[in-house]
Amino acid sequence: MIDPRAVVSPQAQLAPDVSVGAFSLIGADVTIGARTRIEAHVVISGPTAIGADNHIFPFAAIGSAPQDKKYRGEPTRLEIGDRNVFRESCTINRGTTHDEGVTRIGSDNLFMAYAHVAHDCQIGNQTVFANCAALGGHVQVGDWVIIGGLSAVHQFAKIGAHAFLGGGTILSRDVPPYVMVTGNPAVPHTVNSEGLKRRGFTEEQIRTIRDAYRILYRSDLKLAEAIARLEVLAQTHAEIRPFVAFIHASNRSLVR
Repeated sequence: MIDPRAVVSPQAQLAPDVSVGAFSLIGADVTIGARTRIEAHVVISGPTAIGADNHIFPFAAIGSAPQDKKYRGEPTRLEIGDRNVFRESCTINRGTTHDEGVTRIGSDNLFMAYAHVAHDCQIGNQTVFANCAALGGHVQVGDWVIIGGLSAVHQFAKIGAHAFLGGGTILSRDVPPYVMVTGNPAVPHTVNSEGLKRRGFTEEQIRTIRDAYRILYRSDLKLAEAIARLEVLAQTHAEIRPFVAFIHASNRSLVR
């Protein structure tokens, strides 16, 4: 299932049913799991571990060295889960020694054409990166996040689960779970209620999340006062607990 025109390092470990297209290059210290499909003209560099049932389209560069001037060739890693799709010309970089040394991508994610994930990013599951969405280094992205096309996320920013970045968003601060933002610079607009409905949140849960959003963004409370009210709400509503925990963990300040 490996095209004779592909170049696969003897040190690479591919499951027997991995397919590799013409003119693709698989480097040393690359591991690829079962049923993963590598189309033509793909470059995968190591150390990189790719799980099962992934699909990588032409001209993607996976596991390349980080675009960091401090990088000196250290053996950092890229780890990718299962059932991800990387469309044409995606670029995914390994980590650096200035963090954990690893870039991690979970499972069931869609990276559309020209999406970029920089060094040391941590990506959850079920995310969507639209065309030309780009992350700086050390960015954390929670589960079910959608990042619109031509968006850019500043290094070290955090994006909470179920958040939504509209197309062309320029984000330099942290986005709490459930929140929709857009603009340059990004500002919050509302709750990602449609996405929450699709993922099985009840109407009552969505109403409670909207209440939390209003406390944080529409009540004119100081941040400490808003957090105090949210903590009370979280005591009886489990869906608010990730919202509060994210705010406490934010160290770049929140979009406001």
